[in-house]
Amino acid sequence: VQLVESGGGLVQPGGSLRLSCTASGFTVSSYSMRWYRQARGKERELVAYISGTGASISYADSVKGRFTISRDNVQKTAYLQMDSLKPEDRAVYYCNEGGYWGQGTQVSVSA
Repeated sequence: VQLVESGGGLVQPGGSLRLSCTASGFTVSSYSMRWYRQARGKERELVAYISGTGASISYADSVKGRFTISRDNVQKTAYLQMDSLKPEDRAVYYCNEGGYWGQGTQVSVSA
């Protein structure tokens, strides 16, 4: 079982990034999926949630209206589209599905 994230990087404030989380080794449609982030010196926080079918979605207040979570169960991949990025969005982003964690991908927002 493995979750592999990609898509992080450095962007200017107001920019966009799309994170991907690709699963292998289990049936992803059976599990909800969550994106978390952890900034340096802070606790890991839940950013977005999507149910196994994609019918239920929720966001942290801090990203609502700017981030969009989605999934493609055929491709076994979930996405986090991040728009209007702010410096406070800087963190390592992790996906979590079926009790497993990805390795994390760094997102930096700086002019």
